[in-house]
Amino acid sequence: MAPQIQTSQISLVVNGQSHVLTVEHRATLLDILREALDLTGAKRACDRGECGACTVLVDEKPMYACHLLAMQMQGRHVITVEGLASRDDFRPLLDAFVAQDGGQCGFCIPGFAVAVYAALSRYPNASEWQMRWELVGHICRCNAYENIVAAACEASRQS
Repeated sequence: MAPQIQTSQISLVVNGQSHVLTVEHRATLLDILREALDLTGAKRACDRGECGACTVLVDEKPMYACHLLAMQMQGRHVITVEGLASRDDFRPLLDAFVAQDGGQCGFCIPGFAVAVYAALSRYPNASEWQMRWELVGHICRCNAYENIVAAACEASRQS
């Protein structure tokens, strides 16, 4: 006899829209975003909270979606890169990534962009070293770190 999968109903707000979902107790926020809500900007990469590709904002703080259980999101506000894309204050950041060639393959860029956005929300005039510190824990397999930091610094100058 197979074990019964435990589920519960949760409510959360994603990109300003309320959702009531039935989730497995073992499901991560990343699972819910990608599979239930079809929001694929947060990428599944390490699945261990080590690379930052799945970074989203939870109650305005950057967090790894693969490291959070969906059950922990009850009543929380989640913003993905798709949600940031509709904000006017996100456009200069995207423009800076393009201008500085900050995304060679583009896979990790949504996580980096969310993290930079969160950093600039806290430190609008962040120095290069502050940006580097804020991006610790984000991995770019193309090794575009210098371009990503340059994009973050350009966005900081524009804010």
